[in-house]
Amino acid sequence: MKKNKHRLVTLGILFTVATGIIYLINRIVFASATLKDLLKSSADNYYNWRFGKIYYKKKGSGSPILLIHDLTVYSSAYEWKNLIDKLSKDHTVYVLDLLGCGRSEKPRITYTNYLYVQLISDFIKNVIHEKTDIVASGYSSSFTILACHNESSLFGKIFLVNPPELSTLNKIPGKRSKLYKFLLELPVFGTLVYNMITCQSNVQLLFTEEYLYNPFDVSAEMIDTYYEAAHKGFSNSKFLLASIIGCYTNNSINHALREIDQSIILISGQGEEKGKAIQEAYVTINPSIETCSIERTKHLPHQEAGNRFAELLSIYL
Repeated sequence: MKKNKHRLVTLGILFTVATGIIYLINRIVFASATLKDLLKSSADNYYNWRFGKIYYKKKGSGSPILLIHDLTVYSSAYEWKNLIDKLSKDHTVYVLDLLGCGRSEKPRITYTNYLYVQLISDFIKNVIHEKTDIVASGYSSSFTILACHNESSLFGKIFLVNPPELSTLNKIPGKRSKLYKFLLELPVFGTLVYNMITCQSNVQLLFTEEYLYNPFDVSAEMIDTYYEAAHKGFSNSKFLLASIIGCYTNNSINHALREIDQSIILISGQGEEKGKAIQEAYVTINPSIETCSIERTKHLPHQEAGNRFAELLSIYL
């Protein structure tokens, strides 16, 4: 009996020590990831939304354009750095960091597609104050379409850059995805798993294999900025990834896509996997959708070919 008790005490001490060490490792990882402070901000650059502070930047004059980055833990307004100056010559350009991303607040909540539907609509109403053209990247295309369907008077033309497969958006939270979300949200140990998933080598792999047509175009600044964006807010950063893995950020857009009257233009990188098939699927639902692709680009044509991307937008705007 005494032996068993002694073993339990020893195990308890070892577990506590191991937990403390992992906690310190996590703190060091987050601190080192944000040390360069590449994503700078000031108190004047925030919109006090009901669910948290939203970082945004405004530049130029003319008809408004809102640029919405892809919905990943790595993403931020930095995604549009090669486009802001070009568009601001003729338009008032707004770029933001979505809730849970980059410099915006990262509350410990479940992030849903409808949360971002509300954010986009509220941002246009309370910050821009007029009908706005939208350029949305990746998974942000889904809640942009739903927001337009809910309040069409706020939206002008909509540009969707490499939107996701419609079948992917139809996936709903299940037992397995809910379990993954629960495990990732665990204190200390879930945070360790998050840091392993979002390590710098995985960020580099993302650029070289999925984001860029020419993997040699990736720069140290790109990798460091995306890595920093995933670690601002310390352990709160993991809650968005947990919601994405849990399928809570998915929502079917088929019905909304079919009924929208706004002009919708799909832009894909020529090298994007399934890009052409995805465009065809969207056009099948809404034949009025226009499609185009940019040569020698992949998932981020606005980063790889900023000039060509801006010229393409100018044709429609």
